[in-house]
Amino acid sequence: MSLIDHTHSPSAQSWVDSANAADTDFPIQNLPYGLFRRAGSNESARVGVAIGDQILDLRLAAAAGKWSSSVQVLLQPLADGNLNAFMGQPSAARLELRHALFDALLAGSKQEAALRACLLAQAEAQMAVPCRIGDYTDFYTGIHHATTVGKLFRPDNPLLPNYKWVPIGYHGRSSSIGVSGGTVRRPLGQLKSPDAEVPVLAACKRLDYELELGVFVASGNELGTPIPMEQADEHLFGVTLLNDWSARDVQAWEYQPLGPFLAKNFATTISPWIVTMEALEPFRVPFSHPAEDPQPLAYIDSPRNRAEGGYAIELEVWIQTEKMRAAGEPATRLMRSNFKHAYWTLAQMLTHHASNGCNLQPGDLMGTGTQSGPEAAEGGSLLELSLGGKQALTLPNGETRTFLQDGDTISLRGYAETSNLAGGARRIGFGDCSATIVPAPQD
Repeated sequence: MSLIDHTHSPSAQSWVDSANAADTDFPIQNLPYGLFRRAGSNESARVGVAIGDQILDLRLAAAAGKWSSSVQVLLQPLADGNLNAFMGQPSAARLELRHALFDALLAGSKQEAALRACLLAQAEAQMAVPCRIGDYTDFYTGIHHATTVGKLFRPDNPLLPNYKWVPIGYHGRSSSIGVSGGTVRRPLGQLKSPDAEVPVLAACKRLDYELELGVFVASGNELGTPIPMEQADEHLFGVTLLNDWSARDVQAWEYQPLGPFLAKNFATTISPWIVTMEALEPFRVPFSHPAEDPQPLAYIDSPRNRAEGGYAIELEVWIQTEKMRAAGEPATRLMRSNFKHAYWTLAQMLTHHASNGCNLQPGDLMGTGTQSGPEAAEGGSLLELSLGGKQALTLPNGETRTFLQDGDTISLRGYAETSNLAGGARRIGFGDCSATIVPAPQD
C-alpha cells in the first residue's frame, strides 16, 4: 500500500522560512530525526526534527504544543531522548506522528506561535549518533563496486559465484560509529608488502572512504522468527549516509579467510539525521535483476519489491584537503552515483539478515556497501577511482591523490529529487556526512 499522502505535496510550505528554500535538504516534506543538545551546554540530549536550517526540539514541543493524547504518548520517548523506543512503534504510529508534525509546521498552522520558541538553529546544536546502535552489519550490494574491486584482485573471476544469489554482508563494530563533523585517526595495522618476508605494525598507507547508505531497523523480531518480505517495510525505520572507512593495505593482508576485521572496525561515520522511510516513499523505483542473471529466491522476492523496491537517491563524495582549507578553497566533488544501481534492496537486506532467525532490534544499523555507478568516474571509493592506487586523481589545485592523506576532509552528500509522483515532489536531502583524517598515534 502506498504511503504517499498530503505530507509529500510539492506545494506545501512551512512557517519556518528556511524550509522553503529550493536548495534546502530539509523542507517540510522531509522531517528527519536526530539527537542533539545545545552546543556548549550540559543539558541532556533530546530528539529533534530538522526543518530548514532549524531543529524543532521535541522536548520543548511536547510541552508547548497542543497535541492529541495519542500523539502526546508518541512524543514522550522522543522528549526523553530515546529514539529507539519510538523506532519500535508500529509503522501506523510513526506515520501518525509524521502527520502531526507536518501539520504543526505547515504555513498557517495554529501551532506556530507556540512552537517558534521550540526552534534551535542547527548551527547552534551539537549533534550525536541519533540512537543506540546495538548491532551493525555491512552488506555488499553495490555490484559495480564489487565488480571493479574484484577485477583488481581477481581479473579472471571478479564476482564470486554466490554474489548474484545471496546478499553478502559482515558484522561490523557499533562502538566505533561516530557522527558527522568529527575526526578519524589513521589506524595502525599489520602490513605486509609482497616482497617482505614478515609483516610489520605500521600506520595505514592506503586509507580510503566508502560511499554507502545506512538503514535503521524499526521494530525487530523474536530470536528464531524470520521476517518475510511482505513484512519487511514494517521493520525499516529510515536511512542515513554512511562512510565505511577502510584501511586497504591492512585489509589485503588480513581478510582471508574470514573477511574484514581491523581494516574496517576503527571508524564508521554517519550523517546525524535519519530520513524516514515515509519521507522517501515518493522516490521508490522498480527493481529487478538483469534477465540473464539468477533471479532472487522466493524468500527474498515479492511483487512489491519488484514494483518499487528500489530508491532513486543521488549520492556524491566531496574532498577538501588541508592545503585547500588553508587557501580558503571550497571542497571539490570526486564522484556521483545513484542508489538505484544497488543489486539488492533494503527489504531484501533486512529479510535475508533475519532469515536464519537472527533477532534484529530497534536501532540496529545495516550498511548497504559501496554505491558505485556503472561508469568508471562513478566509483564510490578511491580504490576504484585510482585503479588500486595506480592512477592518481588530480584535484583542481594541482594536488594528487591515490589514497587519503592526513588533513583530508571527506564529505558524503545525498538527496532524492526524481519522483514517481505525477506532479513531482520536493527535493529532500540527508545533510553532510563529513570527517577529517588526523595522523596515526605515535609509537
